[in-house]
Amino acid sequence: MTDEKASPAQPELTVALELPSAQQLADQIATINDLQFVMECCKRLLAELMKPEEEQDPVIPQALWSAALTAYDRSFAKGKKFGLTADDVKALPLEGQVVKFHEWVVNERNIVGRHPTNPFDEARVGAVLADPAQGVREVRGVTVLTASHILVDGAGVRQLGALASELAKQTAEKAQKQESMVVADTQQLGLDRLYTMTPLLVGAPAGEEDPESTSGDSDGSDG
Repeated sequence: MTDEKASPAQPELTVALELPSAQQLADQIATINDLQFVMECCKRLLAELMKPEEEQDPVIPQALWSAALTAYDRSFAKGKKFGLTADDVKALPLEGQVVKFHEWVVNERNIVGRHPTNPFDEARVGAVLADPAQGVREVRGVTVLTASHILVDGAGVRQLGALASELAKQTAEKAQKQESMVVADTQQLGLDRLYTMTPLLVGAPAGEEDPESTSGDSDGSDG
């Protein structure tokens, strides 16, 4: 009896949905991804702040804090049709000045993300003068002192991470309900129309071989 190789299972067809409900679901998922990124940045920033000062790399905290602020603010971007709002922050089960802290974070993002209108907010230029007590009055030179944007301590980082975590949970709950709406809207389109819609690429691009299949068709025999 001849052994026949079973034909590989055909992948299921996935088509792209341009429905308003699908757009809202996509936006919610993007928001969750941004908030999870904020949480990861805060986690790593806390680890950096816990290091002895002589072991800290000043670039890493600056980069992590700036990235966290940018991702958080992006969740509330005015250009996004379904982005988060201040009402979402007010609805969180958190105690304290949550909305005020949210507003402070957004303002910090604005400071970090744009060139200052007043250059002296970023750097101060000073003239170095000779000590008149030494009998000399003259300009010895110029010095520049730059300001650091890392003006938050570990408590502030933890607070931002907790805020992002709660917003992510809240958005995930909405996304679950939204997914049911997408299913209902999809069923309304009808199968005939669905099967004529543009396929959506899932997994590896067509034509790429499975890495496990590149070893050849050898059955393990020596000859």
